[in-house]
Amino acid sequence: MIDRTALAAMTPTQRAHVIYSTAQTELANTLWRAALGDGGAPDRTAADPGLTRSDMDALLKMLAPQGNAADDGSVRTVPCPCDDPAVVTGSSSSAAPSSPSEAVVSTAVAGGDGGLGPNARFRTVLCEAAQRTGIPATALATIVDAEAAKGRDGSWNCHSRNPRSSAAGLGQFLNATWEGLAETPGTALNATAQAKGWLNPDGKVSGAARGALLALRYDPTSAIDGIADYARQNLSQLQRRGITTDDSVKTTARAAYLAHHLGLGDAVRFLKGGILPARAHVLLRAQVGAADAEKRIAQAGDPTRAHQQWLLAYIDRRIQPANFAI
Repeated sequence: MIDRTALAAMTPTQRAHVIYSTAQTELANTLWRAALGDGGAPDRTAADPGLTRSDMDALLKMLAPQGNAADDGSVRTVPCPCDDPAVVTGSSSSAAPSSPSEAVVSTAVAGGDGGLGPNARFRTVLCEAAQRTGIPATALATIVDAEAAKGRDGSWNCHSRNPRSSAAGLGQFLNATWEGLAETPGTALNATAQAKGWLNPDGKVSGAARGALLALRYDPTSAIDGIADYARQNLSQLQRRGITTDDSVKTTARAAYLAHHLGLGDAVRFLKGGILPARAHVLLRAQVGAADAEKRIAQAGDPTRAHQQWLLAYIDRRIQPANFAI
């Protein structure tokens, strides 16, 4: 769905980009399904064919509860290596993912552009967001790569739209999530909203400013800043709820993406035993379609397990910060 309020705040050129991107997305549902799973092809195993049982157990262990975390709300930080080209980050290896309108493969390639390929123009923004929040730039890049729609050359589409929800922009933020970031002190979006007079005296977004605020999801700097702030916020809250992770960039990226994709509440439930079957059923159908969801549920034995298998396999394929040598 296209938010009319947000559209009204855009220039004619921006509106055209959004409408065109939405149309492309709706027409490319088959490509999107193929990117997430097997595009309707028979599964080779009860689990996702790209994920072995040992792989899935390892990934769950990586993000599993490890006792009571310190309740200080702190987030482990990893400096952005932008200022030192000799530093190599990582190791070799709904809101929901947006529906890619063209290509869906990882866009990172090696080279002098910093490993971002056609998305090298976002390097400075990624690094600045990383330095401000402590979330590694490579983690931010892989989240964008998993969320945003792409052009034929793999370039991230700043006007990405998800026709099944209000998700928009490089971070595929839902309306409510974006407004929440604007109302959260300490975020870049909150600073922008305050500077522009978009907040009421009680700190809430004013009705008159809502369209202009939502339109900022299509601004790449605002979107990447939002991804970084949301990741920092979610990682802090996961710690408060007893979800501890190691200090690696890969784990940071995957934990941040899981919370970005599911929302904090569902992410905690996912990691502490699984999302309830009814909710898991809804989420899986939204991602792979009704027919494929029913097939996966029949093979896995229940919706919770089927959704877990699909999402862990998706994360294992797509959240690879080592692919982005920024």
